[in-house]
Amino acid sequence: MLSIYKSAWNLKPGTHRVRFSTALLMPLEGEHTRRKLRRRDDRNVAPLLPIPRKEDPLSDTYNRHHNYLRISVTERCNLRCQYCMPPEGVDLSPTGKLLTTDEILHLAKLFVSMGVDKIRLTGGEPLVRKDIETLASGLGRIPGLKTLAMTTNGILLPKKLEALQEAGVNAINVSLDTLKPSTFERITRRPAESWDRVWKAIEMCVDRGYSPVKVNCVVMRGVNDTELNDFVQLTQHYPIQVRFIEFMPFAGNGWKDSKLLPYAEMTTSIKQAFPLLRPVVGEDGSHDTCKTYRVGSWPGSVGFITSMTNHFCSTCNRLRLTADGNLKVCLFGASEVSLRDVLRGTAVLPASMPPSLDTTDAKLSYLISRAVRSKKAAHAGQSGPL
Repeated sequence: MLSIYKSAWNLKPGTHRVRFSTALLMPLEGEHTRRKLRRRDDRNVAPLLPIPRKEDPLSDTYNRHHNYLRISVTERCNLRCQYCMPPEGVDLSPTGKLLTTDEILHLAKLFVSMGVDKIRLTGGEPLVRKDIETLASGLGRIPGLKTLAMTTNGILLPKKLEALQEAGVNAINVSLDTLKPSTFERITRRPAESWDRVWKAIEMCVDRGYSPVKVNCVVMRGVNDTELNDFVQLTQHYPIQVRFIEFMPFAGNGWKDSKLLPYAEMTTSIKQAFPLLRPVVGEDGSHDTCKTYRVGSWPGSVGFITSMTNHFCSTCNRLRLTADGNLKVCLFGASEVSLRDVLRGTAVLPASMPPSLDTTDAKLSYLISRAVRSKKAAHAGQSGPL
C-alpha cells in the first residue's frame, strides 16, 4: 500500500528537455501508476516563464510557498495493491536511469537551501531500497531540514525502524487499508500473514515515541467501508491519526464512481456511532491536506483526505521528485522537469537560459523556480471531472 498514493511515475529514455505531456495524469502517487498513464510528447516544450524573486525561489504566482518535498526513492514495491497497480505489475526503469544516493542528497541539499524544510521519502515502497538507512542518515544531517518523514506499507519496518529513527526519520505514515487479514490479502494480493507485520510496525512506532503515527487507509465502497468505525475506535487506545483517503482513479486500477465513498458520507456515518466526533486544528495548519477530527478527549485523531470531493489546492506547498529524477509541481499534472539530466550534464537546456548560470546548481535552481512559477491554481489547470 503506497503513500497517498505516492507520487512520481517514471519516463522512458528520451529527450532531456523541460516537457509537457498531452496525457492526463490521474491523481495517484506511485512510481508504478505513472508509467501506465504517461504518453510522451517531446515536441511540447514548456514555455519559459519569469524566474521568481531571489529571496523566494519556491513561491508560485498564487503566493504559495513550497517548503515540502516528497522524494520517491524507488519504483519497486513488495505489495500489489489493487488501487495502485495492475496484477501483472509494471515495467521498471533500468537502474542507470534512477537517481543514485549521492544525486538524491545533492538535490535535497539544494532544495533545502532554496527553502524546503520538510522531506518525505516515498516509493514504490521506500524500505525496499537497499541503502535506505544510509540515504536517510545523509538527509537527516542536512542543516535547516526540520522534518524527515517516510510513508511505508510497514512490511519491512520492524527490521529497520531503530536504524531509521537514529538516522533522523522523525515522522512516519503506515499504510493499512483494513483490520482484517483476509481483506488485506484481497487488497494487496499478498499473504494474509503479512497483516501482522504491518500492525507490529504501527505498535513499534508508537512504542518508540512517534506521535502521532499516521495510518493511511484508502476507503473503497464494497471493500473496506464497513471498517470505518473499527478504525476510529483505535484512536481511543493509541496516539495515532487514522487518515481516511478518498479512492482516486487512474488507468488500470478499475476505478468506478461506485467505489468512491465521499468525505461527507464518511463523516455522517461515523458521527452516528461516535456523536462526540468534532473537528480540530490539524498539525500543518493552513497547509494541512487532512481534515482532522477527534472523538471527545481520546488520544488519537481521525483525518480525511478529500482529493476527489473537496480539494486543497489553494494552500498546496508540495513538490515531488520522482525516482528517475523528474520534478513534478502538481500531482495531477503531466509536466515534468528532468533534474537528473542537468546533474549528469546530459540535459538539452533552453537556449534562452541566462549565460551567467554557469554552475550546475545555478541551472538547477533556475529550472526548479521556473517550474514552480508555472504551477496552475488547481489540479494542473484541468477542468471538469477527473
